[in-house]
Amino acid sequence: MSTAPNRSWLRDPGHFLALGGGSGLAPFAPGTFGSVVGVGLYLALTPLPLMAYVAATVALLALGVPLCGRTARALGVHDHPAIVWDEVAAMPVVLAGVGHSPIGLLLGFALFRLFDIWKPWPIRWADRSVIGGVGIMLDDLLAAFCAAGMLAVIRQFFYF
Repeated sequence: MSTAPNRSWLRDPGHFLALGGGSGLAPFAPGTFGSVVGVGLYLALTPLPLMAYVAATVALLALGVPLCGRTARALGVHDHPAIVWDEVAAMPVVLAGVGHSPIGLLLGFALFRLFDIWKPWPIRWADRSVIGGVGIMLDDLLAAFCAAGMLAVIRQFFYF
């Protein structure tokens, strides 16, 4: 039996994070709202030295495994749409190296949403085959790598 999360879930620190600080409770496109929070997280991380940025990004992704798994179990749904920590934590992967370029930020955001929604192979495979918190995080991490790769190719042709 699945449960619908509501604002009261935000009182629990783990659910608060898994629900993207409440962005996952958006009445439509919660993954998109979670991705917006991820852009904010990316901007907060950009002043860090490179190794600290990488370490923080890896830590946020690793933290997502137990966070998302716990909230998914509480909701009774493997990857409930309200669970958006995977989108939040994936955005620093997508946007690494873009700086504060508005075009880069928008394009990275759009490419990530495209890959996250479209789910070409191997993203679709991970989404359907890997369970628990690892599965919730893995499909978005793969979408982030695809989006970052596409963004890098585009940046070779257009300076931004």
